[in-house]
Order: sequence, then C-alpha cells, then structure tokens
Amino acid sequence: MLRDDPLSNILYIDLSSRNFWIKHRPKLFERYIGGAGVGSILLQEECPQGAGPLSPENPIIFAVGPLVGLFPMASKTVAFFKSPLTGELGESHAGGRSATSIRMAGYGAIVIKGRSKIPIYLVIEGNRVYFKDGRGIWGMSSADVARVLREREGGAGIRTIMRIGVGGEKMVHYACVITETYRHFGRLGLGAVFGSKNLKAIVISGKRNLPVADKKNYRNIYDEIFKKVISSPSLKKYHDLGTSLNISILNKIKALPTCNLKSSTFKGVERLSGEYLAENFLGRRVSCIHCPIACIHLAALREPYEDEPYFYKTTFISYDYELLYALGSMLGIDDPNGLLKLLNEIEALGLDAISTGVILAWATEAYEHNLITKKETLGMVPKWGDYQTYMAMVRHIVSQENHFYNALARGVAFSSSMYGGREFALAFGKNEMPGYHTGYGSHLTFLTGARHSHLDSGGHNLDREVLGKEGLNPRFFAERLLKEECYRQILSSLIICFFGRKVYTYEVISRALKVAGFDFDVDQLMKIGKEILRQKYLFKMREGFSFEGLSIPRRILETPSPFGLLKEGFLREAILLYKKMLLGGRGE
Repeated sequence: MLRDDPLSNILYIDLSSRNFWIKHRPKLFERYIGGAGVGSILLQEECPQGAGPLSPENPIIFAVGPLVGLFPMASKTVAFFKSPLTGELGESHAGGRSATSIRMAGYGAIVIKGRSKIPIYLVIEGNRVYFKDGRGIWGMSSADVARVLREREGGAGIRTIMRIGVGGEKMVHYACVITETYRHFGRLGLGAVFGSKNLKAIVISGKRNLPVADKKNYRNIYDEIFKKVISSPSLKKYHDLGTSLNISILNKIKALPTCNLKSSTFKGVERLSGEYLAENFLGRRVSCIHCPIACIHLAALREPYEDEPYFYKTTFISYDYELLYALGSMLGIDDPNGLLKLLNEIEALGLDAISTGVILAWATEAYEHNLITKKETLGMVPKWGDYQTYMAMVRHIVSQENHFYNALARGVAFSSSMYGGREFALAFGKNEMPGYHTGYGSHLTFLTGARHSHLDSGGHNLDREVLGKEGLNPRFFAERLLKEECYRQILSSLIICFFGRKVYTYEVISRALKVAGFDFDVDQLMKIGKEILRQKYLFKMREGFSFEGLSIPRRILETPSPFGLLKEGFLREAILLYKKMLLGGRGE
C-alpha cells in the first residue's frame, strides 16, 4: 500500500479511562485489505473469549477499505462486535457518509473499548478525540440527537453523526445505530452495545486528501466504473423503484412470507408494492455519498395536526423491501399509511425493523395459540393488520415493563424458549428471518452466512436463477453459495455496496486496487476472500457456534416455497458440505 495512505492508521479509544491512541498497522491492511477483513481480525484481537456482549470488554470496531473515497459505490462502513442477539459474530454495514468521514479523518479502522461512567458522546476530528457529556441528550430520539449535534458540533470537511435511540439505551438486543438520516447499522444489536457503554453518539469529521499511485490511470478506471454504474440495467431498477419492486415479484412466485410465514402470498400485496408506493407516497430519492444511483426511497407521510385539522405535517420515511416485508406482509398490514406510521415509530426508538416485525409476528401467533394472554401483553390483543396495537407493543418492548416484554427485547429465539412456540419462531442462528422464502438457497444463506443475513451469499437470487431446473442437489447449493460468499468478503473489505457487485468484478477490483497501492491478482483476491470468511467462522466457533447445532425453523418446512415443500435432510447435508469446503477438518 502507499506509504502516505492513512488507511493503515487505527484509532483506539478507551471509554473507561477517556484515553485514545493511534497505531500504524500497514501489514494488517496489506494482508486483509480493509473493511470486513481487517475488522474480523481486530475483533479476534480485542474481544476476549466468552466476553459478555453487553460488558465493557466487548469492543466496537468500525473499518473501511482502500477504495472508499476514490470510486463510486465504495461508500460503506462495516461494524464488528459481539452480538447481544446471537452471542457470537456481530457484523453490520451502513452507507451514508460514515466511511468517507472515517477515511478523511485519517483512519482505516476505529476500535472503541470500555464503558463510560456517565452517558457521553465522542467527537473525532482528525487526530483529536473529545469525550463530551451526553447526559443532556440521553433519552432523546435519534432524530433529535442528530439535530442537537449538528447545531452544537462544527467539524471541518466530511462529517457523519452515528447515534442510538432509546431502544439502544435500554439495550434491546436488536437495537440499531442510525447514521445520517436514513442509514443504519441494523441487525444484531450494535445499538445495544452502544447503550451498554453509555455511548449515545459519535461525530466524525475529516478533510484529508487521499493518495493514488497513478493519477492518469486512476481517472481512466474511475470513468470506466462510473459509466458502468450509470448504464447498468440492474442498478437502474434500484433508482426507479428500489428493492420494493420485490414485493410483487416474490408474491407472484409464492415466496413472500406472510403472517409469520403461515402463507407465502399476501392478499393485500397491491398496496404494499413498489409501484403503488412510488405513485402515491414517493417524496424523493437520496443517495449515499459518492454514489449516483440514489436508491434510498423516501415516502412522504402527510398527517393532520391533532389540534389543527386543516394543517398537515409531512414526515419523510425511508422504505425498502425488507421493511415492507417485516412490517407489512409479515404482520398482515396492507394499509401503507399504517405501515409507515409503525416504521416511523420503530425508527424513532432506534430498533432493527426486520427483527421487530418478525418478533411481533411470533407474538401474534403465540397469542392465537394461547401461549400468552392479556396478562403478558399488558392488555394488548395482537391481531394481523392492527398496526396501532403493534405500535403500542413496540413501545412496551423498549420500556420492558414486565417479563414478557423483556423477553421480546431479547429476540424471537429467546422469547420462544421462554413461552413456547419454537415451531413457528423464525430465527436462524438466533437472528430473525429476512424476507425471502424462495427455496433452498435463501434458507441456506440465512443458516450458513456468517451474519445469518440475506446479504451474505444472496441465496434468494440463486433460487430464482435455478427455479425449474432438474438435478439440483445439496452440493450444488453449497458450492455456489460458498463461492458467492467468498466474493462478497472482498466487496465488504473494500467496502463496496453489494448493489454494485455486477460492476465490481474480480478483474475490475484488481485494477482499481493497483491505483490505491495494492497489488492483488484475481487468484489472490479469491484466496483472501475465503480466508476472511474462515476467520469469521473461527470467531463464531470460538464463541459457541456450530454448524451441526443450527436450528432449522419448522415453519419453513411446512409452508410451500417455489420449490415445493423443503426437506430438512437436504438442508442439513448442504450445511455440512458448506462447512467441509470452507474449513476442511477444522472445527470438528
């Protein structure tokens, strides 16, 4: 890598002692590139084996990559931590301005350790760190925190504001961290880790120049990538309708999880579709920094003021497919106004919307089976489609006024272990189910992906690619998913938005990295991707994960997918083949 590249600088912050220091570690970045590669190694170094996810020993690690700030769509930050929800690897990605802010502040990674005695927020300006009293903003919504800190803190150059809502303060195990206005470190509970450290927010700003090895070649490669991005049909659809276009597509092929996956089609799908929302609610589109796609779709929700019925307030609410699934079809809600109000409530409290929707769906079915009563719900009667009751329940989850809501705050796997209903609890590796019931590929992705996320190996795309083909077997799925997962480790080490995967091929990545001072050919990149994934699984297994111990939700075997009824034996065989191809004899 280039000698004057600040990427190899790692900022360490100790909240307990209010101290900070910088280490220069070029060899770490030369071996693991950045982002997910470097972050996974730092997690192993900084997180003691068996550390409690909500203990001071659990680190928060942010890492970026060598293409951030240099090329389009290389605009994400990856966070690593031990997950309160699963008890093992926590990994979350967010767009916005955070990656560029960290890079221009002069760092490739930030490691935050310890616990503050009082609520605080951090201000990172270049090579200085300020520990500021956060008691005045503790208890505020994420939006109010952002407003206050924008007014209070200056910051030269590119700036980001990461913060939690009350859900994170109360350490709900799937609380998220919000960055900018519409981007999140969602899934797996980073917000709860912030809360456990009394850390309300982080403001990062920087204005450094980023070096390149060959300015002429840099411009040529940049122009080539930019033209591919703006002319790609696969990226144009993300601008036009966004991922919400999947609502109609998945419903048509009977792959849309509905009412806790009791069905895979939804009668009210028309008013949840991307087409309907674009026509009736779309207010504007926005983009992450250094990205021309503008895939973030904002619905404009107009509501009358309670005491002034002829005056309206307009709230802009970000929506995408996963949110429409989790808070729409999964809960039987076909009223877009109600769905947007529920989503806005979850946003204000700072919770992961996917986990929240799946947990509310489980609670609704648990109530139907008399596993819980009004005593547990504090008088609430959860019913499919009743968004107002769900809004009230979300507030109870955050306040945790009784044992039941405390259990819901710890996720669907924990709740079902306490109250029953495991057979319809949709958790994969203790992480709530993403919105795809497309077949073997999707569920194998949830089970084998290091984050248990649909974004890991993209199995739902593989399902749609091979639907109707003969001779598919467990080895086919294991090989294809592992190959894709290894490739995505490279993307998340650079760190490039997964939407750009058809533009950033291995060959393009190799050429772009040369401009940034890294010399990797395609074969080397493929080997590094597999090694990064292997390192993640070494941490997971160190903290108790096992492929053999994975629980396969019974409901996914009972509700027909586009492949028909899925067979547990097929899934188990594919899981063990995946493990063998990744780890060989390790971890036996």
